Amino acid sequence: MAWDLNLSIDRDSRETLAAQLRSAVRRHIEEGALHPGVRVPSSRQLAADLGVSRSVVVEAYEQLCAEGYLVSRRGSGTLVAAARSEIGSALTPDDRPPPAEVVDLRTGGSDTSTFPRQDWIRCVSSVISSAGPRELGYGPPSGLASTRHTLVGYLGRVRAVRTRPEHLMITSGFAQGLAMLCRVLRDAGHDRIGVEDPGHPGEWRFIADAGLRPVAIPVDGDGIRVDELIASGVRTVLTTPASQFPTGAVLSTGRREQLVAWACAVDGYIIEDDFNAGWVAPARRMPALQSLAPDRVVYAGSASKVLAPALRLGWVATPAELTGPVERVRASWDIGCSGIEQLAFARLVDIGAFDRHLRRLRAESHRRRQAVHHFLARRLPRVTVFGREGGAQTYLELPRECAEKLLVQAARRRAVLVRGGRFYALRDDDRAPALVVGHAGVSGAALSRGLAGIAAAYRDVTEHRGG
Repeated sequence: MAWDLNLSIDRDSRETLAAQLRSAVRRHIEEGALHPGVRVPSSRQLAADLGVSRSVVVEAYEQLCAEGYLVSRRGSGTLVAAARSEIGSALTPDDRPPPAEVVDLRTGGSDTSTFPRQDWIRCVSSVISSAGPRELGYGPPSGLASTRHTLVGYLGRVRAVRTRPEHLMITSGFAQGLAMLCRVLRDAGHDRIGVEDPGHPGEWRFIADAGLRPVAIPVDGDGIRVDELIASGVRTVLTTPASQFPTGAVLSTGRREQLVAWACAVDGYIIEDDFNAGWVAPARRMPALQSLAPDRVVYAGSASKVLAPALRLGWVATPAELTGPVERVRASWDIGCSGIEQLAFARLVDIGAFDRHLRRLRAESHRRRQAVHHFLARRLPRVTVFGREGGAQTYLELPRECAEKLLVQAARRRAVLVRGGRFYALRDDDRAPALVVGHAGVSGAALSRGLAGIAAAYRDVTEHRGG
């Protein structure tokens, strides 16, 4: 069947016909003229319509497929790639998932193939079989008492967290916990929160939307710079001490002591986002920062990255003086999380299945990090790894002369999606160019393809610059 497509080309242009065609189709898709699922003409038909060689159209279509704009299916022709139907949030940017042939090495992905399905099914079945009216009814907004008791015991055992069930709240992931804390801090007179730079752009937007201003605090190989934190004048800071996101730096012993001393001196708080700790080997993992100062540190964790984001299950352990205000905010928002999922998660912890799952996750994550390190040593010797406990991602520092933006674009042309270091930067400064390679949401084979694509893109950029 002959399908029409409204395109035009300029034969007097210095741009090649294939490049013009590629740009025109890409522009129509990005501007919304070509919608997901719409079929475009065959290469033979479009070549005839435009009066160009078929090879011109084939070249343009192949590149657009590699970039994720089009998808070619045997027997169905070439179509505009499908867009994601659900709406994103400030903490989960609405990035269109790439087609299968594109390797997505952006951070934020989760390897849901590792989800312990059979263990989870058994746990859900067990709690439903034994659930009575209390378990199937409305629970307290802060969470079921039995789940909070189990979680307090688990966090004390694996992270040395010092808290009590009445000071622990079950939340709908870390996002809800952060939202409540921002509301409580704003009501208490805070107007700014220190955040790590580089760090999580989604969290900065989230904090700003809550009416507070994120203040950039630099990070180095020992974690957040406490001297810069002191100079900033803020009284609350959000930090990832176990494995800094995205650099992988571990907050040193000296910095931990300095950070706690700062919080005491300014009568402030430290929000410890411990989402990355599950990827760090126990032998190299320090206790939670909260264990040093339970009255100054708000401890936050989540099952989203280590189990599945769809569970929306997180927790916040607050200092005693913040427990009441946080509970009042929570009660005004909703009536708590799913009781069945709380009970199932507690059961998963009680039978040891959660520990087993985390061991497997750490082993696989270690293999992937090692693959990145070995590849760099062989193929990109001038690129260095910043930090060694990068968790679900690896922060790569590039030579100063390497144009970060051009490298990201060149990788995309080779069907690899990756973000540069400046995507995670709050300040506009002269920091070294970098790439952040997320490897949690891809298979080993896809990671290898993605790294090879980055190496080829690196050659494209550096050789072009040298020429």
